Amino acid sequence: MTDPHKERFHHGARGAALAIRVVPNAPKTQIVAIMDDGTIKIKVAAPPVEGKANAVLIAYLAKVLSVSESQIEVVAGQKGRNKLVSIINLNVDEVNERILAVAGKTRD
Repeated sequence: MTDPHKERFHHGARGAALAIRVVPNAPKTQIVAIMDDGTIKIKVAAPPVEGKANAVLIAYLAKVLSVSESQIEVVAGQKGRNKLVSIINLNVDEVNERILAVAGKTRD
């Protein structure tokens, strides 16, 4: 049986890519859901101005994925809530495992 959560992670030329839906101005930065379409919904404890929410998102993903912030790039949606994030030098299976480990801990 295939993993139903794997489709949200995509192989990139140099790593993996994630579809993310950001909810700014949250009291705490955390993964709150993996939506039906595979998008990862993340609340961030920062306002959506001057790149602050993106900076917090990148720092959070770096921590969750155990990579440096320089390996993470918002490649689409810099000013919107829907983003495409690239994770350089981390394969899709590693990203899948690490995201699911954290998502399982943060769900109600």
